[in-house]
This record gives sequence, structure tokens and C-alpha cells, in this order.
Amino acid sequence: MRLFVFGLGYVGAAFAESLAARGWSVSATGRTPQARAAVEALGFSAVDPDDKAAMVEAMRGVNAVLVTAPPTGEGCPALEAVIPALAAAEAFPDWIGYLSTTGVYGDFDGGWVFESSPLKAQSVEGARRVGAERDWRQVCRGMGLTVATFRLPGIYGPGRSAFDRLKAGEGRRIVKPGQVFSRIHRDDIVSGLLASLEKPRAGAVYNLCDDEPAPPQDVMEHAARLLGVPVPPDLPFNALGLSPATRRFYAENKRVSNALAKAELGWRPRYPTYREGLAAILAG
Repeated sequence: MRLFVFGLGYVGAAFAESLAARGWSVSATGRTPQARAAVEALGFSAVDPDDKAAMVEAMRGVNAVLVTAPPTGEGCPALEAVIPALAAAEAFPDWIGYLSTTGVYGDFDGGWVFESSPLKAQSVEGARRVGAERDWRQVCRGMGLTVATFRLPGIYGPGRSAFDRLKAGEGRRIVKPGQVFSRIHRDDIVSGLLASLEKPRAGAVYNLCDDEPAPPQDVMEHAARLLGVPVPPDLPFNALGLSPATRRFYAENKRVSNALAKAELGWRPRYPTYREGLAAILAG
């Protein structure tokens, strides 16, 4: 069994390692010599996505494709590289996974969003994801390929959590009354992808998130108490000095439902709230 990953980042590497442990062979993209060396250091085959011949060779006999790279102003770079290579290699993978974002929903004033909710992306990044999702579904429908889209909220896990921000002296409790965010542990994304891989459905869209949308200041406070360090002071959202990116992030307030993934895939998050997820990170 063969997996190809376009964008071997935090989630892509974890998914690849999970399948490699099951006996799959893995190839992944790396645009620079340094990036390709990092791919090979993990025991995977590295491919330059700009090398058309290498891309075609990587697609021969591929069973699954995971796309994690974000779209640019010109569209999804993976679409432009992967689809022609699949066609040239006459490859028909059983499953293509596209990682998107819950940012496609925009702001719902704290209300619940579902896969059927209207897409009201407020950021440029979110709008680009809406377009990339649409493009992947249309192209795959035309080629008879099975693509599943996974809308992800804030991702945390080992090496990327409130603990790391606190240790770096960057922990902040930004308080905006009524604000909540959904989040998901990296390993729960991997288990969701595996569940979809075992039960593919063409054009499927799933929200992968934990069970408890929560105010971000609560997460930071809990992490500080687990570490035994002082809880950062409250920083009102209207305080001076917040970056435009932070203000854009806090402009969206919604609760994301994971009911469809549970019902259709039988998936359950191992870490249903940030409390279990942080405890596991600390124990590890």
C-alpha cells in the first residue's frame, strides 16, 4: 500500500508515520533540498513537486493521497501538481484527503456550525480554502476519484500547545466575553483520517474537532496550573498591542459540531476536551 503526502507538516507527518507503522510505503513532497532531506530523515521518499517526471513516478500505484498544503492566491498548489501526475500515471487512488479549516464558516456569534452550514469565510485564508475545497470536489468528481474534506479548528499536540507558549514566556489570557473556539489534538485528526480511509465516501466533508468548544483563556489557565506556573494575567481583547492577525482570529466565534464524523465514521476523539489532551501531552 502506498501513500503520497503533499505537504509533510505537523499533521501530515503524524498520519504518514501511522500508516508506515502498518506497513505502507510513503512518499512526500519537499520543495527545497533541506525539506527533502527532512522527509528522507523520517524514512520516506522525497519528491520535488515541481519535478513533473518525479511526481508521475510517485503516483504510480498510489492508494491514498493526503493534501495538507494551504492554497495561495493562485489556487491550490497540490491540485496543479497532483492531478496531472495522477492522470499521466493512470493512477486511481481509493482515497484523497484534503485538510481544510473551520475558518470556511466565518463568524456564527457563538452558534453551532455543521457541515451543511453556509460558508461565510471572513478572512482571505478562509475564502481561499472555500475555493480549494470546491475545486478538489469538482475535479475529483470529473475524474471519478474519491476526495474527502476535513475541516479542522485550532490544532494542538506534542510540541505545539499552551505548554510551549507558557515555557517560551508567550502565554496570554486574551479575554473576550462570550468567545469560544473549537480545537483538536493532532492524534485525533490522524484517527479521523484513518477512519475515513477505511470507509471512503466521494465528496464527503467532515468537521474533526473535540467535544467541548471553550474560551481560550480557560485552556491557558488550565495549562498553567498543570505546569505549576503562575497563570498569565487577563488581557482584555480591546487592549492595545494585539496584532491584526489576533484580532482577525477573535472576530470569528462559533461552536463546531463533530456529530457527522461520529455517526458516519464511528470516530470518537481520544481527547474529548482540552483537559484530557493537555494531560496526555504533559504525561508524554
